[in-house]
Amino acid sequence: MSALPREELRGLFLFEHLSEDQLDWVADHAVLEQYEGDSTIINEGGEATCFYVLLGGAIRMTRMVSGTEVETNRSDQRGAYFGATQFFVHQEAEHTFGTTVRALSDVTLLALPSKEFSVEFRKWFPMATHLLEGMYLGWRNSDTVIGSRRRLLALGELSAGLTHELNNPAAAAVRATSALRERVAGMRHKLAFLAKKDIEPELLYQLIDVQERLVKQVAQAEKLTAMQQADREDEITDWFDDRGIDGGWDLADIYVRAGLTTADLDHVLEQVGDTFIDGAVRWLAYALETEMLMGEIEDSTTRISALVGKAKQYSQMDRAPHQWVDVHDGLDSTLVMLSGKLGGIRVVKEYDRNLPKIPAYPAELNQVWTNIIDNALGAMAGEGTLTLRTWGENEQVRVEVGDTGPGIPADIKPRIFEPFFTTKPVGEGTGLGLDISWKIVVERHQGDLRVESEPGNTRFEVCLPTVEQASL
Repeated sequence: MSALPREELRGLFLFEHLSEDQLDWVADHAVLEQYEGDSTIINEGGEATCFYVLLGGAIRMTRMVSGTEVETNRSDQRGAYFGATQFFVHQEAEHTFGTTVRALSDVTLLALPSKEFSVEFRKWFPMATHLLEGMYLGWRNSDTVIGSRRRLLALGELSAGLTHELNNPAAAAVRATSALRERVAGMRHKLAFLAKKDIEPELLYQLIDVQERLVKQVAQAEKLTAMQQADREDEITDWFDDRGIDGGWDLADIYVRAGLTTADLDHVLEQVGDTFIDGAVRWLAYALETEMLMGEIEDSTTRISALVGKAKQYSQMDRAPHQWVDVHDGLDSTLVMLSGKLGGIRVVKEYDRNLPKIPAYPAELNQVWTNIIDNALGAMAGEGTLTLRTWGENEQVRVEVGDTGPGIPADIKPRIFEPFFTTKPVGEGTGLGLDISWKIVVERHQGDLRVESEPGNTRFEVCLPTVEQASL
């Protein structure tokens, strides 16, 4: 197919300032290519043989990230370009396409052979080529080093927070298991002791029946204040003392934590009588404490499972990249991952739980929550209040992250979303967090990201649409 005439080529923004001879070269070497909707134009990793310019239609660009196809861009702008965009860089290895591009509709493209275009481009713009090549290679090398370091640091911080949260329930489960082993051994001993007393079978059945009834009460034990607990322990201790039971104070603590009262002990006395009451209350104490220890183990392991679930939600492991999601799940999982940084910071959640789910890339939104919340925690330096608020407005879900830090100075506020801009000391920040967040919210989700700040009150507001947006 013949290429475009010179006048039409000059109408494309890429070629509008080329000389007549340069336009002639483009016209002589370019070809027109057409693709039907839903067809693949180029594949990521394929040899980058052509530099493409979009003349008509719409395209979609994707990249493979950890085995998952991630959309990076869509365009129907006439003159948009893709393909061998690094054609001007000298490399020993073959250039490859960095993305996969598919046609969303019938597409018309102008294709230039990359190798020939590279030679001519260097002749036309020698100094610009050297500058571009140096900038590209320098950026790529520094981005590789800094990006790897930043990811390792972020992973270390998140792992530290998760490890800190997992350590408490895991240690509690270990302690409870050790104590449970001792109590079970004590129960075996007490059972043998009761057997030596030639206890009547019917009485033993009654004791077991009392045990089962009291054990069931443990789960419904009411929460007592320190004063209420002390008063009830005094009452039960007196009850034991009145009946000549030694060590009543230690036993009282178990019975009170199990939610029992002197009325329950009176019922035990009625069932077993004075002869066996000493052995009975000690046997029951072991049974009650065993039940409480098993409850503690269950609670600890449940917390561990919940934390692992939060970590999986945060990483979006084994989940589709695009889903209908509840923003609260991402916010909560991010707090878990950053728990090691919370320190003395008070967290306030003002969630509207009636908000609808939204169409989103949850793993990317979690990155947004991480960047914004991490900045807020850093601004407060271990003291203050972090407020997370959600509400719905104008077919959008709004998420606000507020902190009580010193605020953002008015003179730098317009620049905070610029790439590589940071107020942190050298070596502590890359200045990419809010830039990445802006791209994810505004470009990927077609939402909005804004900030209001004054000393003691900084609020980042993320606006996300509740309905699927048009392709373009």
